[in-house]
Amino acid sequence: MKKKAIYIITILVLLTGYLSLKSLSKQESLNTEKLNNGEKNLIKKVEKTNKEWKEMLTPEQYLIMRKGGTEKPFSGKYNDHYENGMYYCAGCDTPLFSSDTKYDHGTGWPSFTAPIDEDHVEYRKDNSLFMRRTEVRCAVCDAHLGHVFDDGPGPTNKHYCINSASLDFKKAESQPESESNRSGKPDESAKKTANAENAIFAAGCFWGVEEKFRKTPGVISTEVGYIGGHVKNPTYAQVCTDKTGHAEAVKITFNPSLISYEELLKVFFKIHDATQVDRQGPDIGRQYRSAIFYYNDDQKRAAENIIKELESSGRFGKSIATEIVPASKFNKAEEYHQQYYEKRKKGSKGQCGTDSCLI
Repeated sequence: MKKKAIYIITILVLLTGYLSLKSLSKQESLNTEKLNNGEKNLIKKVEKTNKEWKEMLTPEQYLIMRKGGTEKPFSGKYNDHYENGMYYCAGCDTPLFSSDTKYDHGTGWPSFTAPIDEDHVEYRKDNSLFMRRTEVRCAVCDAHLGHVFDDGPGPTNKHYCINSASLDFKKAESQPESESNRSGKPDESAKKTANAENAIFAAGCFWGVEEKFRKTPGVISTEVGYIGGHVKNPTYAQVCTDKTGHAEAVKITFNPSLISYEELLKVFFKIHDATQVDRQGPDIGRQYRSAIFYYNDDQKRAAENIIKELESSGRFGKSIATEIVPASKFNKAEEYHQQYYEKRKKGSKGQCGTDSCLI
């Protein structure tokens, strides 16, 4: 009788323990599921059948957002887009990224330093294509957005590389409509709202110079053109005669909270030989001169200070020939010159178009 009682008690203890462990395991499973589903703040999920998604999305969007595809670089509508506003998930209208965190990483896809809210995105390990990456998905509708890397600018050092097809953009209500807005290019009001600033540098052939600045974290956009001459609206052919007085230059729009003007000056002196007069390597003429075109006294002072420092350091071994002059009218170069190296890099073998313009 005593043995039977002990047996029954043992069974009851084991059964109680089993039920407790099962309950705990179920709770942990639910918690993990909620975390993976991005339900940190009880976000309501959007669920649709494949048929419904196909009816709602374009073929490209379906391939990218539901099948994890990737659009071709430099093909997305938001790659060179810098209006002030918000980027939403194209599948469920969840706010994902702000224009304040958007920058040009030079990779060919929209780049951001951080999402609007960590609860709106979720992360997954992606070992496809023989790489280890971190995939970024919408926490609400589970749409594939892109990937996140650790090669972005401060303060987050993150690079959210996102497909344009996964996004919808809504501009800030306070931003007036303009031709620049409709074309997707930044206008003065957008730049002012985003606290962006401009800088202009001449350092030889503008193809390679633009490429270097485009890949600098904190640089929003670039364009090449002509400045400092006496001929109105010059063409490339005219500037190449070295008779217009213009310099081939790059106009840079940058975010001062991500990169300072002083830091841009350091890049400028790093990517060319500032001791050469009216030339860079085999490219000879005033159009290839080294020059800093300043917008205000602060930029002028910064340029003067860094040249003094470089002269004192003896880094170049020669006198610096860089001119420091006030910015005059900047004439944008012909479209085929814009991002010239990027457009032709596959066949350039490391050059920006000619044997005399090495990157």
